[in-house]
Amino acid sequence: MEKARIPVGEENFELLRKKKSYYVDKTRVIVELLEEDFKVNLITRPRRFGKTLNMSMLEAFFDICKDSKAIFEGLEIMGHEELCAEWMNQCPVLSISFKDVASDNFEDSYEQMALDLANMCVEHAYLLERVRTDGDDKDRFARLKAGKATKVELQNSLFMISRMMYAHYGKPVILLIDEYDVPLAKASEFGYYPKMLNMIRSMMSTSFKTNRFLQFAVVTGCLRIAKESIFTGTNNFKSNSIAGSRYLDSFGFTESEVLKMLEDMGLSSQLSSVKRWYDGYHFGKHDIYCPWDVSNYVSDVLREPDTAPENYWKDTSHNNIIRQFVGKDGMDVNDKFL
Repeated sequence: MEKARIPVGEENFELLRKKKSYYVDKTRVIVELLEEDFKVNLITRPRRFGKTLNMSMLEAFFDICKDSKAIFEGLEIMGHEELCAEWMNQCPVLSISFKDVASDNFEDSYEQMALDLANMCVEHAYLLERVRTDGDDKDRFARLKAGKATKVELQNSLFMISRMMYAHYGKPVILLIDEYDVPLAKASEFGYYPKMLNMIRSMMSTSFKTNRFLQFAVVTGCLRIAKESIFTGTNNFKSNSIAGSRYLDSFGFTESEVLKMLEDMGLSSQLSSVKRWYDGYHFGKHDIYCPWDVSNYVSDVLREPDTAPENYWKDTSHNNIIRQFVGKDGMDVNDKFL
C-alpha cells in the first residue's frame, strides 16, 4: 500500500484531509474545549507546533457553512457521537489570522490588518444580501470590505460581524483568532507598541466583553500578553500555556505519535535519532516533539534514506522579542509578557 504523503507546512485541515495526507490525530482538542466553561480561551504554544492547523480543524468542525463529516471520518472525534450531533457544523464561525500584521512601522501594519479584515468580509459577503441584517451594519460592513472603514469601525469590526452573523443564523458565533500576538511582538520590536496595543486592546474588548452574540472564542499565539494589557474586562477568560494542565498533547507530537508515524512510514529504526534531535520540549508531564522538525526529517528520509538529522526549526522565526529583554537593567519582562 502506498504511504501517505507527509504534509510539511500544510496548515489547511480540509485540504490536508482531502489529499489523504498523513495526519496526526489532534481532534481530541475539540472534546477538551467543550468540556470547559469559558468565554475566551487563550492557548499559547511555541511557533511551528500546529496551532494554525488546529484552528483550521476547529473551523472545519464547527462551521455551519460546511459539511465536514467525510473529512473527519476515521478520526477520534467521530467516536463522540452525541457531541458531534450537537456541535458538528452547527455554529457560525468567524476566523482570522494576524500572522501577516508584522511590518516595521504602525502604518503598514494597520494597513495589513485592514486588508485581512477586508478579505474576511469577502468570505462573508452574503451578509450584505440578507434581509435580517441591520442596514447600518451593512453600510459599515461594505466600507470594511472595500478597505474604507474608519479606525473606530476597524476596532469594532469583529463585534459588528458577529452581530450580523447572529442576525442571519439565529445562533451565537464562534470566534477564532490565530497569531494574535504577532502584531504586538513586531510593534514592541520596532517601537510602536503603544499604538498597536491600543488597536488590539480595543478590538478584543469589543469582541469579547459583554458580546451577547458570541458563543465562545479561541485565541492562539506564541506569547501570553498580560491580561491587564489586552484582555481587560473580559469575563470568563482562560489562559492555557505549556505550564498549565490543559491541551498538553494537543499541540506538538507525543512520543507514541512519533513512533506510530515512523512505523507507518517504515522508519522505526530512526526513533533513537529522532528522539535525540527533536524530543526537546516538556509540557506539564508530557515530553513533546517539535512537529515541524519531525515532519521535515521524515519527509527527507523518505526521499533520501541517508539524510542526517538537522535543525529544521532554525531560521523559521526570530527571537528579537527575547533579545530586547536580555541584559537590560531595570526592565521587567512581566510589564508586558507573562
